Amino acid sequence: MAVGKAAAPMARAFVETSPSAVRRVLVVGRAWDDAPRGLPVAWFAGRHPTPDETSVSAANAALALVRNADGGGRERVVLLLSGGASSMMAAPLAPVTLDDKQAVVGRLLQAGAAIDELNAVRKHLSRIKGGRLAAAARVPVLTLAVSDVVGDDLTVIGSGPTVADPSTYRMALDVLDRYGGTAAYPERAVGLLRDGADGRVPETPKPGDAALDRSQAMVIGGREDALQDAAAAARRLGYETHVLSRPIVGEARIAALSFLSDAGTYVRRGRRVCVVAGGETTVRVTGSGLGGRNQEFALALASAVARAEGTIAVASVGTDGRDGPTDAAGAIVDSSTMRRARDAGLAEPDAFLANNDSHAYFTQLGDTVVTGPTNTNVGDVQVLLAADPAMDGRAS
Repeated sequence: MAVGKAAAPMARAFVETSPSAVRRVLVVGRAWDDAPRGLPVAWFAGRHPTPDETSVSAANAALALVRNADGGGRERVVLLLSGGASSMMAAPLAPVTLDDKQAVVGRLLQAGAAIDELNAVRKHLSRIKGGRLAAAARVPVLTLAVSDVVGDDLTVIGSGPTVADPSTYRMALDVLDRYGGTAAYPERAVGLLRDGADGRVPETPKPGDAALDRSQAMVIGGREDALQDAAAAARRLGYETHVLSRPIVGEARIAALSFLSDAGTYVRRGRRVCVVAGGETTVRVTGSGLGGRNQEFALALASAVARAEGTIAVASVGTDGRDGPTDAAGAIVDSSTMRRARDAGLAEPDAFLANNDSHAYFTQLGDTVVTGPTNTNVGDVQVLLAADPAMDGRAS
């Protein structure tokens, strides 16, 4: 099974490596145009960031696969997991419906819930997350994960369908309390979480649960790989390069200013400098505009970058190629952004930030980064380039 934004290339690579060992393939993710021949392949077009009917069908197919695998004790299930799997494979736990699940996930996303908070709720409204997929298996399960979460926590990647879950129904209820209160969420979802917290519904498998004795999981790629590769590319271009060890997390517009402050400590006169960082921020949506966390991150820096000495450019980009509900992966802000915006008659950045309308701002300037789907996801990458104006007057 391959599930998530990187499902297709991960499945293709695995099958090409061990073609004779694979009996059947289930892919839940982006389109797969070159599926291997000679193998039964089931493909589902995964939906992200909120699940749909296809997500439910995919989850049911995954549960059927692990329950039916046997082969006289010779088979095992290999799960190739990547970011986006939480939404692409969804099996609501009765009496919760898909509509309920969509409403819960949508509200938490809009409120800016962190990924671990969101997944704590998802796990406890699901028949497949939080270790329940592996618990349903009759054979050993090996999970190889490409991480899109800070810290590479296997319990968070894809909501941990094959690993023990440290979160609880009570913790899930607390998340709802923090983001609007339980009255703001569907009654069936809240009722299930309360029943679980009171012990009337079985918990997700916990560390030491015998149901997971045959399940193994490991991270095979993540944020650090992307950062080191970006840094290597910058060095080849002649930049003095630094990688920030602290992950970029929290509210995007606040994290952006912290990043600029930290990166600024490496900027030196007479040098071309590149500072690379990565992580995953959040956005609390209060306006009616269009944007994403990377574009909001960049927009929050427009004024500060304009005031900085030298020539500076900052890009914030999602490695999956999509930032929020837009066609952009992120955006670039540089020393000329404010001047060009005023020449174009645009309002001040704060006005666009107040309406969460970063996409409109950068689209009008031609400063969005559009890559299309990358078929991977290891979080977001931020890059600052700085040059002394006495050198070449440009940051790139």
